[in-house]
Amino acid sequence: MNNGIRRRDFLRTAAVAVASAGALKSIGAEAARERMNVLFIAVDDLRPELGCYGARHIKSPNIDKLAAGGLLFNRAYCQQAICSPSRTSLMTGARPDTTRVYNLDTHFRETIPDVVTLPQHFMKNGYFAQGMGKIYHGSLNDEKSWSVPWVLGGKPPAPALPRWSGYFNKETIGWLKKANAKLQIKRRELVKKLGRRLKYREGRKFRVNGPAYEAPDVPDSQVRDGATARLGVATLKKLKGKKEPFFLAVGFLKPHLPFVAPKKYWDMYDRKKIGLAPNRFAPEGAYSWSLTTYGELRNYKDMPQGKEKIPDDLAITLRHGYFACCSFTDANVGLLLDALDKLGLKGNTIVILWGDHGWKLGDHDCWCKHTNFEIDTRVPMIIRVPKQKNPGAKTEALVEFVDIYPSLCELCGLPLPPHLEGTSFAPLIDDPKRPWKKAAFSQYPRRGMMGYTIATDRYRFVEWLKRGVKLENAPKGDAELYDHKTDPLENRNIANKSENAELAKKMRALLRKGWKGALPPA
Repeated sequence: MNNGIRRRDFLRTAAVAVASAGALKSIGAEAARERMNVLFIAVDDLRPELGCYGARHIKSPNIDKLAAGGLLFNRAYCQQAICSPSRTSLMTGARPDTTRVYNLDTHFRETIPDVVTLPQHFMKNGYFAQGMGKIYHGSLNDEKSWSVPWVLGGKPPAPALPRWSGYFNKETIGWLKKANAKLQIKRRELVKKLGRRLKYREGRKFRVNGPAYEAPDVPDSQVRDGATARLGVATLKKLKGKKEPFFLAVGFLKPHLPFVAPKKYWDMYDRKKIGLAPNRFAPEGAYSWSLTTYGELRNYKDMPQGKEKIPDDLAITLRHGYFACCSFTDANVGLLLDALDKLGLKGNTIVILWGDHGWKLGDHDCWCKHTNFEIDTRVPMIIRVPKQKNPGAKTEALVEFVDIYPSLCELCGLPLPPHLEGTSFAPLIDDPKRPWKKAAFSQYPRRGMMGYTIATDRYRFVEWLKRGVKLENAPKGDAELYDHKTDPLENRNIANKSENAELAKKMRALLRKGWKGALPPA
């Protein structure tokens, strides 16, 4: 094999290509004939807490409208609840143990250098591919994925504001400049000495963050995501005149920390009505390594340090900021969707929207992502295909981020690369209730261990194994088992209760069979 994927990986994954190839039904065939465009919308840290997911306290009319005309996946899962590994698995169609990307430092070109990414594959099949905003993680862009250079986003019409800041308060900006000035000198000296870019954890020592939230009274266009959305609209106007179909990827940073959104989005929510997480406690019977001390949030100015808890008043403010950022992103998504309508592109453009992983807002007495729990691994995902049957339908089928690559290929009539480790969910668009996967797989590394987890139609099972040990051959590890029928918030680990011994054994066996053992029925 010359594509950077090991031969055993090819043999292990070829079954997916065979399984998906036979599923090119009416909707995929029609899309292939018309050479559908793709609008690929990525959102950072967005949990499935939107109006279309039943969250009436969140104002998300534009995403709700997209769902009303498309298919909403109620049980979609990422492969690892952290930005780079999640996005890497989605963009390559391969799982973390194949990409060997588990952190924010490793670029997949270091581990699987010749893999063909999703947009790269579209380019190889006659598409124009362009990316803007956060698609891959941070500085880990992939030049081979784009027809033209990727850009972080539109430049806000306020050049006096430092690009790296993201803040608007003059005192905050001044403080950040002073706090980071000396650190940046030391950073440059170390980079010169080492002769390489610093790894994520190394770089953290040379950067100070500002506050975790801000509500500037500024136009949307002056905030990075607002500028990115407008760049996306301008790009759609240019792409309309191209002969070849396009794959346009637009990534929004919010609701990632810091929670900075124009004041009008904060004003959409009544602070008095913003409650706290319903389960502000660690799950009964969980292990210490199952949860985190949410260092990501603690890296921001004036946040409690060590193992200090977030006070209720601050927790409500943070939740308020997160909700505001969700509505800000919704407005930006709306700009893109409106542009498709006005430009006459809606009828031949597939739209897919996804959030890279979930996010805790005080759930389990934690914040941020970085765990194997449902709240972190379950993600929002919506697809709208022109002329699809049952617009506005929802499906409970278990789907995964690695399924996006083969699905878009099938819907656009493209061949499937042999390295893919997902299954096209295109058949669900016509038949959302059809039998599907037995399980969705995720994982997360912690303290020399790898926590592997599956979500089934009713349960979540987690097993903690020594890093580097192959799952199928590993000795029995510490386990977690949660029953979503009786315990939807995963507050009680029942794996070690004697009455659940047989159930835990079955879940362990399903996990050990791996994703090939959970494929949909033929």
